[in-house]
Amino acid sequence: MTLNDYFTHTRGTGILSTADSRGKVTSAIYARPTVFADGTLTFLMRERLSYKNICTNPHATYLFIETGAGYQGTRLYLKKIGEMDDPQLAQQMTRSSLTPEQDQEKGPKHLVRFQVEKSLQLIGAAERRFNNP
Repeated sequence: MTLNDYFTHTRGTGILSTADSRGKVTSAIYARPTVFADGTLTFLMRERLSYKNICTNPHATYLFIETGAGYQGTRLYLKKIGEMDDPQLAQQMTRSSLTPEQDQEKGPKHLVRFQVEKSLQLIGAAERRFNNP
């Protein structure tokens, strides 16, 4: 299974954790990322604490808890590799329930791209392997 297949077909809740340059950590609920063919992924980030942290410390973790009984999911250890300027992708990733005015009121958006350095199952130390196409 590829990361794209996983996030396309698996429902759940995602939590992105970042730390600033001094190591002070924050966590926030984040939607599933957009996954590219090379296995990198992108999150749409507003100019809030998580984004400010990732600008000073490129490392993050994304914990995804699958919907259902028990504790199933994955932990992705990420490193920021850049930002993209793709207004069409940003629009696709924006919640459709927002009007253009509401979206603009929430502030600037950034498409932040990450490489996956490691993936583990939600519980335990077992590695979780995803295939790239």
